[in-house]
Amino acid sequence: MAATLSLLKSPLLPQKPHLLQSKLPLLSNPTKQFICNESFNPPKLFAETVHHLKSASLPLTTLAFPFLFDAKDALAVGGEFGILEGRSFALVHPIVMGGLFFYTLWAGYLGWQWRRVRTIQNEINELKKQVKPTPVTPEGKPVEAAPSPVELEIQKLSEERKELLKGSYRDRHFNAGSILLGFGVLESVGGGVNTWFRTGKLFPGPHLFAGAAITVLWAAAAALVPAMQKGSETARSLHIALNAVNVILFIWQIPTGIDIVFKVFQFTNWP
Repeated sequence: MAATLSLLKSPLLPQKPHLLQSKLPLLSNPTKQFICNESFNPPKLFAETVHHLKSASLPLTTLAFPFLFDAKDALAVGGEFGILEGRSFALVHPIVMGGLFFYTLWAGYLGWQWRRVRTIQNEINELKKQVKPTPVTPEGKPVEAAPSPVELEIQKLSEERKELLKGSYRDRHFNAGSILLGFGVLESVGGGVNTWFRTGKLFPGPHLFAGAAITVLWAAAAALVPAMQKGSETARSLHIALNAVNVILFIWQIPTGIDIVFKVFQFTNWP
């Protein structure tokens, strides 16, 4: 309202220029008298017009600003948190968590391969116990004979273990688990905070509770690593069980997450 009043009060053009105020006498040569009249000053009139336009520029800009940029279209709720309430930030959580789901499966594969490296050595050790001593001649020389099935199996498993060791699955699984733990906890908390930004509250339900459980399972599985490094088979079995439950919850959480994404598109705007 103030901008509108200032615009109305600001004269865009001189209301009573000197040219209109002066009464021209009737002369025999009106053209000459018009030119000689000092009240007609084009440079002065132009300068005054520019001055009045400059004084009206601020009210004009203020008046036109809401038409150039409507802040409500860019925000989802009240606008208190700016772009944090918009659709762009709301979609970060489902995109990141979708990637972490597949990364969880990849980390599980790496862990399973590392477990295979350890278990295959145990199998080799058990098979070696079944190998019969090599017969020898009276002179003490070993008798040449075809490898037994047990020895062939030992050779096969030994080659397989060598190939597995080349994959460095132990270090890769540890690194993948660390990345999963860091980004998973960060984004699970970030998802709840973003919901609060957009709506001003959280929505207790399957998706929220499953996400909280997944976060706890990530932390619990990582807490077992020191015991696993000391050779505790109980810790290793519990680590696998916790991560298996984690994957099941992750899969179960996908449909509810998709429903929330639809609601984001329904109730938010870009950006």
